[in-house]
Amino acid sequence: MAKNGNGKADRHNLMQRYLEGNPFLTDEDLAHILKVSIQTVRLDRAELKIPEMRERVKNMARGIYRNIRAIEESEIVGQLVDIEMGREGLSILTVNETMTMSKTRVLDGRYLFAQANSLALALIDTDVALTGTAKLSFKRPVFKDEKVLARATITRKKGNKYMVRVSSHVKEDLVFQGKLLVFDLSEEVNKLENSP
Repeated sequence: MAKNGNGKADRHNLMQRYLEGNPFLTDEDLAHILKVSIQTVRLDRAELKIPEMRERVKNMARGIYRNIRAIEESEIVGQLVDIEMGREGLSILTVNETMTMSKTRVLDGRYLFAQANSLALALIDTDVALTGTAKLSFKRPVFKDEKVLARATITRKKGNKYMVRVSSHVKEDLVFQGKLLVFDLSEEVNKLENSP
């Protein structure tokens, strides 16, 4: 009996660690990862007072959009779920059929870039930001109904320039990586607006 208790405690610890790394894991994903039934995952979540995935995402997203200055909410591709201004952020993109190429049913790569780019811009705590250069790497195709979790981190800041690294995953699979050089152009825009 004690062994079973330790197994359960270990499973609870693993579940919490996996959800900290990827809050978008569904009960089915967790069941597959932990090699238990979906019912066991649901019981474990209830014991740990962890809400289901939709509720976790809603809780994370509340209030995030109010803090963003460089980009409008309607311009963001994907759903922002966590932002620490000037540091890092997360967004999730659920792929639907309109985003896929009609011949191959693979996600159009423009959406992966747009998700990464809008997330990078959202991190910059300024009124005007613009991506100057980007180095992109597409790692594997993404398909309809998959969820792309993008994580962006500002790795360097020099003057008005920000280097932002973005990595996008579908479950554990890396599907996209990018390095974006983002410029804070608020001073330049203010000068132009205030010039005679």
